[in-house]
Amino acid sequence: MKAYRAAILRFTDDQTAVYERDGLLVVGPDAQGRNVVRAVGDYNALAPNYPGVAVEHLPGRIIAPGFIDLHIHFPQTDVIGSPAAGLLPWLEHYTFPQESRFADEAHARELAIFFLDELLRHGVTSALAFGTSHPSSVNALMAEAQRRDMRLIAGKVLQDRHSPDGVRDETEQSLVDTEALIRKWHGVGRLGYAITPRFAPSCSEAQLRGAGELAARYPDVWIQSHVAENLDEVKWARELFPKSRSYLAIYDDFGLLRERAIYAHCIHLDEEDRAMMRATGAAAAVSPTSNLFLGSGFFDYALAQRAGFKYGLASDVGGGTSFSPFHTMLAAYYVGREGCSKPGLSLSPQHLWWQHTGGAAQALGLQGVIGNLQPGCEADFLVLDPAATPLLARRTSQAESLDELLFSLIVLGDDRVIERVQIG
Repeated sequence: MKAYRAAILRFTDDQTAVYERDGLLVVGPDAQGRNVVRAVGDYNALAPNYPGVAVEHLPGRIIAPGFIDLHIHFPQTDVIGSPAAGLLPWLEHYTFPQESRFADEAHARELAIFFLDELLRHGVTSALAFGTSHPSSVNALMAEAQRRDMRLIAGKVLQDRHSPDGVRDETEQSLVDTEALIRKWHGVGRLGYAITPRFAPSCSEAQLRGAGELAARYPDVWIQSHVAENLDEVKWARELFPKSRSYLAIYDDFGLLRERAIYAHCIHLDEEDRAMMRATGAAAAVSPTSNLFLGSGFFDYALAQRAGFKYGLASDVGGGTSFSPFHTMLAAYYVGREGCSKPGLSLSPQHLWWQHTGGAAQALGLQGVIGNLQPGCEADFLVLDPAATPLLARRTSQAESLDELLFSLIVLGDDRVIERVQIG
């Protein structure tokens, strides 16, 4: 076992933040050999229980759970910052040409290394990631994550229509490839597989039906896709699937709404859609920097909270504009203020932070495993420097409450705050 002495941030089951100004985090192997949190709490109360355990002192630092990115596109790393009139032209002019390069295994391996380096540099220790339609993209990303012992969930994109040459796949082969990847990677170490229809318009009924059958055959895998991001996309989906009540209902009609199903964006939903999200256990990956960048609209926090469905924060790189959870949390604050049915909603700093840690873990069905530092959680944690820049140091030194401290980090923080990333 090993122990760390610093200020410690964690969350209770009701999403309340617990902050130990002088805390002790004790980590060590569990019965399976996985490094987990063995104890956490006030230093003076806890330290006598662990005589002889080496303690690393980290004065002036904060230990916090590793961030979880609930929706990110690994192949779009080189697309970030590309200008476009909106979602559909952005896909056509930037995304699809870049994704076609992932047929080259060497390119996939090179970018996998860079991508995971970038996640960790920003304090993201777990992610739910899209590959491309090429199995080589998933193999490269999974192999590199396994080498680092990261908890990662990813999947091969399904898109057998309305897609250009180079990224469009063939219906039956795409499903055969998906099942082979599930068998190869799901549950290996800390890896998980996600069945990944790109979005309903890119998939034929046969492909969605096959995806639903795979989801039924492998109930512990994840599902990820997009829904109701852009009004033109919503209109297109409804035209392609006129028998479905709504865009979201398309996925339900094919057996793709359930626990461990994560749908990015969920902006243009109606009341019945939100009730369906709660009833099925599906969750939303809220992607505020992407939605602001592409002009897609605003996730309605007030209506989501009223409906009671699960959600968490995501970068959505490369539509999203930063790998940084601090930038994503700040953008979510803007969205809450300006884009909700409840005027002037002010998301608390604690809730913003929870969305990117414990809330994202809950959305994935991994609460108590990642996204927190309660006993039994895997020991993925960050050492944060609240004085990483002169302005941040000046502001955090004057913080009179936990909310002020966390909000200062959210507004002024970036990758320089991440002093160390510890992978369990």
